[in-house]
Amino acid sequence: ETSMENSLSPKVGCGALILDDQDRILLVKRLRDPEAGHWGFPGGKVDFGETVQEAILREIKEELGITLSLGPLAHLVNYIDIAAGQHWLAPVYKATIASGTPNIQEPQALAAWAWFAADELPDLITEATRQTLSA
Repeated sequence: ETSMENSLSPKVGCGALILDDQDRILLVKRLRDPEAGHWGFPGGKVDFGETVQEAILREIKEELGITLSLGPLAHLVNYIDIAAGQHWLAPVYKATIASGTPNIQEPQALAAWAWFAADELPDLITEATRQTLSA
C-alpha cells in the first residue's frame, strides 16, 4: 500500500463518558485541533496492539491522572471531515472514576476539566460529544 493510501485511512480514537454519583459528565477543554477550544470527552487515539478499553484507560490516566472503571459502550462516533482530511472512528465507553481526582497532566493539550449536568453543557462541545449525547 502506498503512503498516500495510508495517510487517508480512517484512524481509531476512543473516549470515555465519565459520570459522577450525581450523573454529571466530566468534560475536558481541548487546546489542540481538531476542535481546539471545545469541551469534550477525555480520550485519545488507540495505539497499535492495544484494545480500545486499554487505550481509554491509558489515555485518561495520562491526561487526568485517574483510574477508570469502564462500563458498556455508549456510542460509536463517526467523525468525518473530508475537507480537513479528518476521518476518525471513536468508540466511547461509559465509565466512572475508580481512583484518583482529575488533574490536568498534559497542559499542552488540555486547558481545563469540569463536571457538567447534562442540561447545562457548554456551548462549544466536540462533534464526538454531541453525537454521543444525542444518541
